[in-house]
Amino acid sequence: MRPTAWHSTDDLDEFLTRAGDFLHSRPDLHTVVLTVTESLRTRGLRAYGDEAPLFGLLEEDGSVRGACFRTPPHRLHVTPLTTARADSLAAHLTALGQAVPGVGAEAATAADFAEAWRRRTGATPVPHRRQRLYRLGTLTVPRPAPEGRARIAQEGDRELLARWYGEFSRDVGESESMRAESWADARLAHGGVTLWQAPDGTPLAMAGLTPLVAGQIRVAPVYTPAPLRGRGYAGAATAEVSRLARDRGADEVLLFTDLANPTSNGLYQRIGYRPVADFAVYDFQGQSSSRAQPPSARR
Repeated sequence: MRPTAWHSTDDLDEFLTRAGDFLHSRPDLHTVVLTVTESLRTRGLRAYGDEAPLFGLLEEDGSVRGACFRTPPHRLHVTPLTTARADSLAAHLTALGQAVPGVGAEAATAADFAEAWRRRTGATPVPHRRQRLYRLGTLTVPRPAPEGRARIAQEGDRELLARWYGEFSRDVGESESMRAESWADARLAHGGVTLWQAPDGTPLAMAGLTPLVAGQIRVAPVYTPAPLRGRGYAGAATAEVSRLARDRGADEVLLFTDLANPTSNGLYQRIGYRPVADFAVYDFQGQSSSRAQPPSARR
């Protein structure tokens, strides 16, 4: 049997040094880890919450075969793993006494980890969202284009961006991954939001971009206020940021969709996005806190 061991650390530099080659080997499947760790590197370890993040990597015969991270209070995120490796991660985290409120990963990995966590903690895995990861092929700009034009958001748009980010988070049933104002600041710092505006300059929709890391950029989020939907603004903004991502040097332009929304899935495929893999998100309910703590923590 090959020597296998999960190693956890709160040292971001150590994690990136040891896991970097592995993460860069599949920037599409590892896009969330790459973009979140880049944000932590540039914005600080408390970018997503008041507690320090935890990073994990799986080594077999001296090579990294898997990685994970958690930025409390948010869910655990895991790179694709075999069933046995997902089970070993659950064992590792329960031995550490780690609280895990949920998991997001490639669909099979998420299901395997959720089942392993159920067996070890008594938690009930509750499906939260099914997603599909897409990669841009040949970009096709929607025609006819809606009235207006695209422009990159500027400092004067900060309040609008923060408000729309909050509205987007509520629409998709998620808490804000970072404070709305901090998110706006981070995106403005690298020209990471494009607005589609009316001829009179009124913003109508936005599409965001993550920074370029390991040759990939991810489109996120795409948002149109409810009263303005169905008029082509989101598609026009998404096509514009997709072009911009390639102009900025991205070899892979990626985005996630909610599989429960056939409209957005159809739109992105018409623009030129093609499926890569399905992902899933689970929440854990009713787990026994004592079973998720080491003996020393229960004294």
